[in-house]
Amino acid sequence: MGASSGPRLSGMQKQVLALYRGFLRAARSKTAEERKQIQSFVSAEFQKHSKQVDRKNFIYIEYLIRRGKKQLDQLKNPDTVALSSLSVDSSQTRNSSS
Repeated sequence: MGASSGPRLSGMQKQVLALYRGFLRAARSKTAEERKQIQSFVSAEFQKHSKQVDRKNFIYIEYLIRRGKKQLDQLKNPDTVALSSLSVDSSQTRNSSS
């Protein structure tokens, strides 16, 4: 592989991307309908958190990564057919600088 021309990613960014790819890989083992629902849910969750969470709030990002890994482990179980989300107050996700 050659050198990439894109920006270098931090360790945390690599963890998030690996988690996202893991969800998509795990979805492949489900039925077509379940896969679509899982992919849609995962995409929406990652998009939502990318917009709501302050990039400097490392503690909360680490929490989301840990929670995501647990959800991924559950999804890998053959009996699991869907994922659900736990709502967290978004005011807790931003660092207030004012």
